[in-house]
Amino acid sequence: MSDMVRIEAFLEMMSAERGASPHTLDAYGRDLLDASGYLGGHLCTSDGADLSDWLQSLSRDGLAASTQARKLSSLKRFFRFLFEEGDRKDDPTSRLEGPKAARDIPDVLSREEVTALLKACGDDTRLICLLELLYGAGLRVSELVSLTLGSLPRRRNGRWETAEIIIRGKGGKERLCPLGAPALLALSEWLSERDDEKYGTGSAAFVFPSRGKSGHLTRRRLGQLLTQLAEHANIDPARVHPHALRHAYATHLLQGGADLRSVQTLLGHADISTTQIYTHVLTDELAELLETSHPMAQ
Repeated sequence: MSDMVRIEAFLEMMSAERGASPHTLDAYGRDLLDASGYLGGHLCTSDGADLSDWLQSLSRDGLAASTQARKLSSLKRFFRFLFEEGDRKDDPTSRLEGPKAARDIPDVLSREEVTALLKACGDDTRLICLLELLYGAGLRVSELVSLTLGSLPRRRNGRWETAEIIIRGKGGKERLCPLGAPALLALSEWLSERDDEKYGTGSAAFVFPSRGKSGHLTRRRLGQLLTQLAEHANIDPARVHPHALRHAYATHLLQGGADLRSVQTLLGHADISTTQIYTHVLTDELAELLETSHPMAQ
C-alpha cells in the first residue's frame, strides 16, 4: 500500500466529496508527505507509537502548538479515510492527543473606532461601501473582493427587493447574508458611481472591479486602503484590517444580545467552536465589570 497513491486518493476524495479548497488540499498534502517522509514511506502501515513519535519530533523541532494540532488533524482525517476504504481495520490515531492550540483573543475595534473609520471615508462611496460590507455584514475579505452583481438582490424603481446578498464562502458553500439599511444605502450609492460601461453590468461582473488580472479589487489593495483609512482616523493601522472588522461585527452582535448560533450562521462558520472565540471577549468584559463594580472585589 503506497503512501503516495493513498495520499493522492485521499486528496481526490476531499476535493470531490468534501469540496475542500486548493489551499486546504495543499496543507493536507504537505502534512501527510511530511509524516510519510519521517516514517520512511510507511505512513499507511504505521501504528500509534510510530505516529506519536512523529508528533513528538514536531514538538522537539519547535513547531507552534497550532501547527502541531493541524498536522494531527490531517493524520486523523487520513486514517479515517483509510479505515472507511477498508485499507485498515483500525485507526491508530484514535488515542493520539496533540497540544491544545491556544487561540488569541481578537483585539476588537470599539463601536467608536468603527464610527471614526466611517467618518474618515469622507465622500468616497467605494470605500464606505467596502467598510459597510466588512463591518455591516461580516464578510471575509475573499468573499468581499469577489462579490458579483449577480449576488446582489434585484432593484426595482431604485429600491432593493430584499435585504440579502448571496455569499459563496469556504468550500464553495453558499449562504444568505442580510444587510442593514446603512450597508444597502452604501451599496446603492457606490453602484450609482461604478463605471458600468467600462466594467459591465452582467451577473458575473464584479461589484468592486479592477483593471488587474483578477478583474476585481485585490486583497492587498484593500489592505492598503484600510491602512490609509486608519491613519486618517488616528487609529493604529496594525489594528485595522479586513478580519478586524469581521471580528468587530461578530463581537458587537453578541454584545447586543445575539445568540451564538445566529452569529455562527451569519459568519458562515462550519463549526460553532470557531464562533466561540468571541465569547471570550465578552467574558473578559464581564470579569472586568466584576472587579470594578462588585463590593467584595474592593
